[in-house]
Amino acid sequence: MKTIEIDDELYAFIASQTKHIGESACEILRRLLIDEPGIVTTVVASGASIPAVSAALAEAEATPEPAAATPAKTTPKAKPAPITTAAARAVSGDDLLQLVNKDALSQFDKRVDQFLFILQQIYLQHPGDFAKVESIVGKNRKYFASSKEELLKSGSSTNPKAIPESGFWVVTNNNTAKKLAMLSQVLQILGYDDKVVKTVSETFES
Repeated sequence: MKTIEIDDELYAFIASQTKHIGESACEILRRLLIDEPGIVTTVVASGASIPAVSAALAEAEATPEPAAATPAKTTPKAKPAPITTAAARAVSGDDLLQLVNKDALSQFDKRVDQFLFILQQIYLQHPGDFAKVESIVGKNRKYFASSKEELLKSGSSTNPKAIPESGFWVVTNNNTAKKLAMLSQVLQILGYDDKVVKTVSETFES
């Protein structure tokens, strides 16, 4: 098996294309580039348009290996994160799992309020990186934004609600299965491993 290196922004995009819990980065790329060829995907993050993942992957593959060190004085470049599921395991989920449990969710009568509570706890763990979730988009609409108006413009019947204490809004007009998929993508983008994703999803689903 080969290993390539990508930057954090591209990794976040790949993670945002997850279709089911536990799908690895390799499986996502195989589906996008081989199983479903011809799909042109773009994502807007931090106000900039990111090229299709196939183009970015081609560029990464074409990048030569760094040459051996020489006496010449050069400024070393930081290596981007490799495309491996291990890259998503840098974040410990212990603190999050202590907050997101059945007892905590039982205080809410509505599923949507449980959904918002989980997103709130995730935000409080990652206030500086949470904006990455804005890369999670559907076919015709955005799922996360920094304003209610932005979500209202992205589609009809979005029913946006504020994620408490975060300054972010999320689309809530979707079923439980879709909410589970959104939570999974959020956790993966922010670097949680499969065990944390599965535990949070099972807690919410139950």
